[in-house]
Amino acid sequence: MSDSVRWLTPEEQRAWRGFVRLHERLGGRLGRRLQSESKVSPADFAVLVHLTDTPQGRQRYQDLARALEWEKSRMSHHIARMAGRGLVVREECAEDARGAFVVITDAGRAAIEAAAPRHVEAVRELFLDHVTPAELRALAEVSERVIAKLDEDTA
Repeated sequence: MSDSVRWLTPEEQRAWRGFVRLHERLGGRLGRRLQSESKVSPADFAVLVHLTDTPQGRQRYQDLARALEWEKSRMSHHIARMAGRGLVVREECAEDARGAFVVITDAGRAAIEAAAPRHVEAVRELFLDHVTPAELRALAEVSERVIAKLDEDTA
């Protein structure tokens, strides 16, 4: 087994571990700020962002779960909690009796509109203010390339 493993070089390991630490720390700090300042969890925010990016603020459960990389059970439980707080509603799909839509409510729109400005400021303060324009372009290119490969592998 170990003969076929392509172990990370010191440079690769440094980059990978740095990326993982950055992701963990940045995600944790942004999440805590969202929760404390806006009373919206990172998971709520992710759902609301996806819904506001779609026409009529609605998306099929399975498409939303795929976009967020969530398991069906996690999606179902989280949407139920959000619906209980009035942020979203579940609508049955007329064309497919097995399918359903998640739809953002006025309260959900108000929550994301209140949270977004604070979140953007936190993203700037914790991340964007510490990278150069060239680094930002490189990061965007790398991210887009890796995401495209990941999307190919799930198709």
